Amino acid sequence: MRSSVLLTLALQATNVVSHSPNSYSFDPLEHLAGTAPPFDPQDPPTDPAPPQGCNVTRAAYLVRHAAIYANDFDYEEYIEPFVQKLANTSVDWASIPSLSFLSTWQAPITDPEIEMLTRSGKLEATNLGVDIAQRYQSLRTPNKIWTSTAERTVKTAQSFSNGLADDASDIEIVQVYEGKNSSANSLTPYKACPAYSSSGGSEESGEFQEIYTKPVTARFNSLAPAFNFTSNDVYGMSLLCGYETVIRGSSPFCDLSVLSPTDWLGFEYTNDIQYFYNTGYGHEASGAIGFPWVNATFHTLMTEQNNASNATTDQDLYISFTHRELPPTVIVALGLFNNSAYSGANNINTTMPLHTINYNRAWKSSAILPFLTNVAIEKMECDSFGYDAGTYYRVLVNNSPQDLVTCSGGPGTSCKEEDVHDWLGERAEVVGSFVDVCGVQYDNGTDVFSIY
Repeated sequence: MRSSVLLTLALQATNVVSHSPNSYSFDPLEHLAGTAPPFDPQDPPTDPAPPQGCNVTRAAYLVRHAAIYANDFDYEEYIEPFVQKLANTSVDWASIPSLSFLSTWQAPITDPEIEMLTRSGKLEATNLGVDIAQRYQSLRTPNKIWTSTAERTVKTAQSFSNGLADDASDIEIVQVYEGKNSSANSLTPYKACPAYSSSGGSEESGEFQEIYTKPVTARFNSLAPAFNFTSNDVYGMSLLCGYETVIRGSSPFCDLSVLSPTDWLGFEYTNDIQYFYNTGYGHEASGAIGFPWVNATFHTLMTEQNNASNATTDQDLYISFTHRELPPTVIVALGLFNNSAYSGANNINTTMPLHTINYNRAWKSSAILPFLTNVAIEKMECDSFGYDAGTYYRVLVNNSPQDLVTCSGGPGTSCKEEDVHDWLGERAEVVGSFVDVCGVQYDNGTDVFSIY
């Protein structure tokens, strides 16, 4: 009798700590790369709150614009051809369970809406402003914030201001010219870098796109042979999951009966390759493009501050808005999400194979550049157990504190101010100068970011 009771208790205890084999879940919205709605990837799962004994005294943010209806390339290359093909087909979609929604589905995007912010994008930008205001309640609302001149970045900045300030008119939105000769002194420096090409990474990502979509097109064509699904059709359907969600709130293309988790991971990795070679470690100019913002922002936060002054140089918060291309280059300049970090080797390109997924990679575009992706630098005054009292800095990407390689010995992986200077010098040597690496030949070439 006693042994029976003990066995029952043991089984109950086992059930408490065991995991159900059916507990797997998958959210496509967290694997959509540049079309992912805003989310906190928790990569790494470090605590975003200030470390014990630390108070944030100044901070700077670089923010990608909020959700748009579609960018012109995605629409013209993938979405529009797929939508037109749907309009001209005679396939009886209602007879195909997994694709039956196509019998009544209507496209959510029209030509005039391309590149425009969605309603949810405006709301999410406002919410980000509220979040930052609440996060830094002891800091003063900035007199100025900065944005590139595109309509979608300007409107993101305007919506953000509505959440950040009690009266948005108290904040001046400074528009920074998006030009091919603006050099490093811009929120779109990649446009002024002759070594950069917007098509970079397309060839490499195209190789893997053909591989991951092959079984998907075969499956779809077995269901609807008359439609003749192509690799670009599948890719366009994946893009529609993200864009339709930020327009309508949901999308039938996100249903896992349409595209499986395996399919979504293939889509994500295709984008990882694209951005790796376009604005990541696979492009020699990436770090040089992003470093001027890093260098200027750290030095701005490190300058002596007059808290009684309303001068721009004495602001507590520095917030700038840009496009999807700049944050990844800043991440490279910072040395973050580097597949080769701590490996003792610098064989970066072998970490992103073009014929199979590296599931252990650090470089994941969904964590790096969803809509409203943001890179933050916080200045902290700390008096923490086990550390010297003083000034420390830490970097967060989408609310996740990051470990700066060779400069993370402070509270919560922060970097002591005395060490930041040497670390910046090391990074400058690694990534090179904007003018030299980009091959700038126009007259006003500069390595200095000085818009603040």
